[in-house]
Amino acid sequence: MQATCATKLKGLDTPWPKRRLVMEDVKQRLEAELTRTVERIRRMGGGVVFEDFPGSIGDSTAMADEVDLIRVNEDREMSFATRSLLVERANKLAEALERLREGEYGICQECGEPIAPARLRAMPEVLTCVRCQDMLERSARRLAPAGAAFGPDEGDED
Repeated sequence: MQATCATKLKGLDTPWPKRRLVMEDVKQRLEAELTRTVERIRRMGGGVVFEDFPGSIGDSTAMADEVDLIRVNEDREMSFATRSLLVERANKLAEALERLREGEYGICQECGEPIAPARLRAMPEVLTCVRCQDMLERSARRLAPAGAAFGPDEGDED
């Protein structure tokens, strides 16, 4: 009898009671990672920014105020970027849990082959095997316009 893609995953070709334990372990790890990610998002919250209190940061010279404002803006931008990445990861982990419930977890969405268990342990939310991910990244680089690495007007020297 030929094994299906789902039974090729390590632990899934075992008898049902052990397979159920393997899947329960995967589910617990996904849920724990999702919980940690959501907790980090909550801790970031809507942090207080000191720019609402003029003169409270640094000295009162014009240069210091400008530097302080730049620093506050950079900190806020980094916080927004980090929060966005965490929200994206939380969404991907929730989707991985849904794939697990549907019996599709650990199967590459590009080629249908099993994703390596080591890759799933490192990044439990992945959708593709290493080979397909590499091909996707290579094709994306080939399709990207030459100036795409620069933001708008950054490459212009007017």
